[in-house]
Amino acid sequence: MPFPTTMYLMSTKSYLAVLFVLAIGSITQSQAQDFKNQKELFWRPNADNSITWDLTRETRLPHNDNIELSGTQVSGIIRYEVDKAKQVHITRDILFPQLRKYTKSNESLYRAYLRDTYSDDLLPVLTLADKKYETGVLDSVRINGKISFYFKERDGLTVVRSFFPSMQDRCLVEKWTLINTGKTPHTVGIGATELKQEEAGWHGTYRRRVFSDAKRNVTLQPGKQYDFGIYFLATLNDEAEPPVSVAAIEQSRDTFLDSIATNLHLHSPDKVINTLFYFSKIRAAESIFRSRYGLVHSPGGGNYYVGIWANDQAEYSGPFFPYLGYQTGVQAAMNAYRIFQRNLPKDGGKIWASFEMDVTFPFGERDRGDAAMIAFGATHFLLASGDKKKAEELWPLITWCLDYCHKRTTPEGIVASESDELEGRFPSGSANLSTSSLYYGALIQAARLVRAMQKPAALSSTYQQRAQRVATAIEKHFGAEIEGLHTYKYYKENTTLRSWICLPLVVGLTQRKAGTLDALFGKLWSANGVLTERKPGTDSPQVFWDRGSLYAFRGAFKAGAADRALERLVSYSTTRLTGFRVPYAVEAWPENGMAHLSAESALYCRIFTEGILGLEPTGFNSFTLRPNLPTTWDYLTISKVRAFNTTFDVDLRRDKGKLQVKVVQQGKVVLQRALRNDMLVEVRLK
Repeated sequence: MPFPTTMYLMSTKSYLAVLFVLAIGSITQSQAQDFKNQKELFWRPNADNSITWDLTRETRLPHNDNIELSGTQVSGIIRYEVDKAKQVHITRDILFPQLRKYTKSNESLYRAYLRDTYSDDLLPVLTLADKKYETGVLDSVRINGKISFYFKERDGLTVVRSFFPSMQDRCLVEKWTLINTGKTPHTVGIGATELKQEEAGWHGTYRRRVFSDAKRNVTLQPGKQYDFGIYFLATLNDEAEPPVSVAAIEQSRDTFLDSIATNLHLHSPDKVINTLFYFSKIRAAESIFRSRYGLVHSPGGGNYYVGIWANDQAEYSGPFFPYLGYQTGVQAAMNAYRIFQRNLPKDGGKIWASFEMDVTFPFGERDRGDAAMIAFGATHFLLASGDKKKAEELWPLITWCLDYCHKRTTPEGIVASESDELEGRFPSGSANLSTSSLYYGALIQAARLVRAMQKPAALSSTYQQRAQRVATAIEKHFGAEIEGLHTYKYYKENTTLRSWICLPLVVGLTQRKAGTLDALFGKLWSANGVLTERKPGTDSPQVFWDRGSLYAFRGAFKAGAADRALERLVSYSTTRLTGFRVPYAVEAWPENGMAHLSAESALYCRIFTEGILGLEPTGFNSFTLRPNLPTTWDYLTISKVRAFNTTFDVDLRRDKGKLQVKVVQQGKVVLQRALRNDMLVEVRLK
């Protein structure tokens, strides 16, 4: 079906009004997460990289939460509430992102994904001994890349309900496991579940079906179990329904999870951090969707699918995938950069900030510093990929973004941008610290990329000289005393502390390290990490965006403040993994109800590679390390790092006051040195 031209003709003002309505529709206190339990811990990490909520002695009820599970053509947000009687109530918000709907004339066409919410009313009725069987009291909940609800044994029968997506098809599965935990055989009757829906959409006729493959009667011997699936699937036009098998779909999910667990494996003394690192790999890697231009990574969270953004995809997640070695993610990152490159303005205007609606719809009313975001992310991605061919392909994108930033440089030497990634939610002036910091980091990495690609040395020198001028300008223009701290103002007129003052630390500018860390981990710190802005003496809500905290941790470790960063990182990780909103980093609050956007999870993992290890790529097969191991940790190992087109391990061990650093590439030691914390060492892989 052709793309409606009226969408392009909608006025900017009308379009932004639609966006505003969409935004404010999700930020009320009642719709956001319940904050009265924000300091409570509900979950415990297990040895097998899972977490469990034990309901047997739980008194803090009712309690509710949700988790998103994604495959390339489906995403399910499983919402659950456990009431005071320990009965669980589950709703399934199931989206088929590629299938977008018609809407009424007064509704927005924007993000109109085919989606619906299904309650437990459609579940099959179980009977035992000719009586209706109720699953009853919940015993525990387990999350391990899937989510499973375990019910207490009743009448010799135990029930487990698990949820997971198909990794390839438009299908989400609810798996039921019936276990005979008694001493005699049990015959269980299982009622039918069948629901069909049909409607017209942009691409034709959409058909959805909910059904079960359960046998009508099952006899279970003692100790035996029976599995069946409830399938939520969609088809387009005359497509045949995908073949469904609960075992095959779960095996596909497990294969994905196994690959994520094996590569880029973190081993530290902190079980919570190890587990959250693993979960972050899952969330970062699963949110990849088929599009008309191939696979693309998207944020998810109920709002953002089959689209790309200059911050989430180009800056946050793109540089992560080479380290994880997840080729689906690497392919998605390349596709995102290609889409930006394919749409470079020919009139010298700003680059688009995003492409949504199956990456057909470009958007970006104002320059958010997107060229700096893309250049910062793409240069890192290309170096870490270790692939000159990829670099040659994307070189026009790099040079365009750097040239655009150079043209936007003010007489003071900083880069002007009309906004930042928060898009007017908070003031950013006419030139902000974020854009200039990212441009500086991009220039440093671009100079390295020039050398790796064996381009003229003069170009590398030009980028290095520009970087030095930008660094000087950042100090002169943004350096300030705020609330008695030697730190940065976010823009010229800024008088409040802001979370993005961490960005100079992230790109290696440390002149104001002490005051900036005092601001981030002192005055701006909250139970949920770094606040976006501090306004003393006001009743302003405590707004936070997790990306600010995640960048702050990375910058603090990179700047040598390992002990201070670890204290706050442990606090944050404990809350996100075992607290009231689990098990991933979130987008923001109060906006969007603390959605589990996926690129934030990539940023969590980068705390360890770029923060604690201090890893910076310098070529297609080389990097530097500047490790900063906290004094309470005697070791940290990240094994099966898959960057630079090879596989290697990095091991840090404390021994006799020194830090023993070892890099092993495919079984061969390529570096073994005794260092002090915050000491630079170069590594060249074979």
